[in-house]
Amino acid sequence: MATTSTNSQSSPVDTIKLIFAIVLVLAALGGFYYFSQESLLYRVLGLLAVAGVAIAIALTSQSGRRLLAFMKNARTEVRKMVWPTRVETVQTTLVVIFMVALLAIFLLLVDSILGWAVKLFLSAGV
Repeated sequence: MATTSTNSQSSPVDTIKLIFAIVLVLAALGGFYYFSQESLLYRVLGLLAVAGVAIAIALTSQSGRRLLAFMKNARTEVRKMVWPTRVETVQTTLVVIFMVALLAIFLLLVDSILGWAVKLFLSAGV
C-alpha cells in the first residue's frame, strides 16, 4: 500500500513564485493609487488582470496545488450533501421565528416582573 506524504517540503522555486505573486499584487495596488487621475474602470481592470496573473502564478506552486486540490475536494463533498427541501426550510424557519417570539415574550415578562420588584423594594425603603 503506497502512502503519500502530506507534509512535503516546498522548494525555493515555490517560495520565489509566492513572493513574486505577492509583489505583483502590491505593485498593482500601488499602480491603482499612483494612477488616480486615470479612469476608475481602467484602474480596476488593470488591478483585476494583475491579480489574476498573480493567482495563476501562486497556483503553480506546491502550496497552490494543495489549495486547488482542497477546493476540488470541498466542492465534491458539498455536492454529496443532502440539502433540505423548500417545505422543510419553510417549516424550520417558521419554528425558529415562533421560538424567538416566544422567548421574547418570556424575557419581556421576566424583565417586567423584576422591574416591578425592584421598584417595590426601592419605594419601600423611602
